[in-house]
Amino acid sequence: MKRIWMGLVLLGMFGYLSNAAADKTVLAGGCFWCMESDFEKLKGVSEVVSGFTGGTLEDPTYNGNHRGHYEAVEITYDSSVVSYKELLDYYWVNIDPFDDKGQFCDKGHSYLSAIFVANAQERMLAESSKQAVIKQFPNKKVVTPIINASIFYPIKGEENYHQDFYKKSSVRYNYYRWSCGRDKRLKDIWGDKATH
Repeated sequence: MKRIWMGLVLLGMFGYLSNAAADKTVLAGGCFWCMESDFEKLKGVSEVVSGFTGGTLEDPTYNGNHRGHYEAVEITYDSSVVSYKELLDYYWVNIDPFDDKGQFCDKGHSYLSAIFVANAQERMLAESSKQAVIKQFPNKKVVTPIINASIFYPIKGEENYHQDFYKKSSVRYNYYRWSCGRDKRLKDIWGDKATH
């Protein structure tokens, strides 16, 4: 009884128990509008935030300088509903793992795909998932790197319109996604496994 009471006190004071099963991971797969849209559909994911990571420049911005950074999303998920391995399986079928110039119609370093790992367990699972893709496509080169996680900079301030862009500007977003050929290319690579 005392433990339950203490738990309720902590919950009331700090909101501890509410996010007890929440984990976060950062993935890059080209346009963060599309990554946000795709991952927010996945059961067990509670939040997807667009931003930048992987570079050394502090406080990168979309319209200003983000050189060296990847467009990425920070995914908050409930690991009791969707495992990290399942997130990775879902990630692969939402990117082109063979494009060393960017993703789909977006080219340049910031649009490259990458998996950012926070610890040895994530690295092991990420490497295993990558090996499964390599085995599935023995005649192609999988170029998506696995990189140690670094500071994630969410898009903010005047550029905050990028967060949930697919909801806020659905017509513009859907036109962009279609004209970029993202879903056509995903279908070409993954067939029925493509999620969109």
